[in-house]
Amino acid sequence: MLKYIRFDWMMKRLLRNKASHVILEGFLSVLLKRQIKITQILESESNQESAEQKFNRVDLLVEDDKKEKFLIEVQNDHELDYFHRMAYGASKIISDYMKLGATYDTIPKVFSVNVVYFSLGQGNGYAYHGTTRFWNMLDEKDELKLSKVQKSKFGKDEVSGIFPEYYILRVNKFDEEPDEDLKQWISFLKTGEIPDTFTAQGLPEAREILRVDSLSEEDRKAYYRYVETLGFNKSVFETSVQLGYSKGHEQGMAQGMTQGMAQGMAQGMAQGRAEGRAEGRAEGIAEGEKQKAIAMARLMKNDNQSVEKISLYTGLSPQEIEKL
Repeated sequence: MLKYIRFDWMMKRLLRNKASHVILEGFLSVLLKRQIKITQILESESNQESAEQKFNRVDLLVEDDKKEKFLIEVQNDHELDYFHRMAYGASKIISDYMKLGATYDTIPKVFSVNVVYFSLGQGNGYAYHGTTRFWNMLDEKDELKLSKVQKSKFGKDEVSGIFPEYYILRVNKFDEEPDEDLKQWISFLKTGEIPDTFTAQGLPEAREILRVDSLSEEDRKAYYRYVETLGFNKSVFETSVQLGYSKGHEQGMAQGMTQGMAQGMAQGMAQGRAEGRAEGRAEGIAEGEKQKAIAMARLMKNDNQSVEKISLYTGLSPQEIEKL
């Protein structure tokens, strides 16, 4: 039985209660290594495009007492163009929150905080931080800095303080002893457990507030449906990847055998076997996608969504939906 609520579910539901802000403030303070005080929640799950993203991704935009914006995103499933999404999200905030006719020095400072549960990019670490800096192309030791006047006017010490900053936590890559505050937070994000030994800012409060048994019966049922769907989506993705690998492996073997065969009859037999296996794998993937759509349709029916909307989001026919 689950003991503590997932961090992304907290962002979806519990942050409506200001008492829960201390958890997110603790997380951001540990991550940025300075005290963060949240003053308001600006948007939640604002740019989702499909019902499936309701489970795959959670996003939240908050503002602190310095008027700085923090876009926190949790991505549960693999997304090849996620780096592009990060760039788009930060840019959109700058565009949306710059007043028409205002001077450029009023653009908001944006922090893009990304918690991902898949292997984003290629690297050995689990916690990354990205900023914008400018270096002399002819002298690698010369970095472009702000002037004294600019520092005074903008309230920034470095050029990077003006541009968006990006944080990426590749949770699935974490496998260390949680002996530091950030490691304790990442351990919680990965395992969902908060041992009594965890003392990082925000986690003692999370240990009390994020107890599953503190949810109402309605929220508890919705939470379990959410977790089950996450597990189902992960299983479908991993199965598809494995099937794709097997298909490619078999096709490669068949091609190699074909090229080495001298007789046309043997070549035809090898191609026939390969095509048959490929067709079978394709049917398996299609069936997996169909089962995923059916599971999503059931969840939407439980949430009393219309048949037309369920059909639009899942691709199932109204007749198929009525039978569920």
